[in-house]
Amino acid sequence: MQRLRSRQQFQAVLANAPVAKTPHFALHRLALGNAEGGSPLFPEPGPWLGVLVPKRWARRAVTRNAIRRQIYATAPAAHALPDAAHVVRLRLGFDKARFVSASSPALKRAVREELLQLWARALPRPAPAAPGHVA
Repeated sequence: MQRLRSRQQFQAVLANAPVAKTPHFALHRLALGNAEGGSPLFPEPGPWLGVLVPKRWARRAVTRNAIRRQIYATAPAAHALPDAAHVVRLRLGFDKARFVSASSPALKRAVREELLQLWARALPRPAPAAPGHVA
């Protein structure tokens, strides 16, 4: 899985509406074309992942880095993600009264649980097996 690095890559993905949301996170996706030469923004095929954790919603660097680490840790394996560019964006800060410490185990656990929900909503579900005749 490749990581998004440039501002242009992030802008291209964020121009699309979110494909999944939770109370604190949004997942944006940009489908990549199957062109021979690839896109100039995304030269290599496969899934791309970027993380956007603004200072506005997580003031302390410790908190931003902990959230960023949780996003990369919970991201599905490359073979489970569609060939697209993904950006996980923090869209609301966590309650400072509930999570007093900048990087507490409780905060990490809450972030992880919410991110797992986000990925579950965003990934295509396998089609249920149709009832049929079994010989």
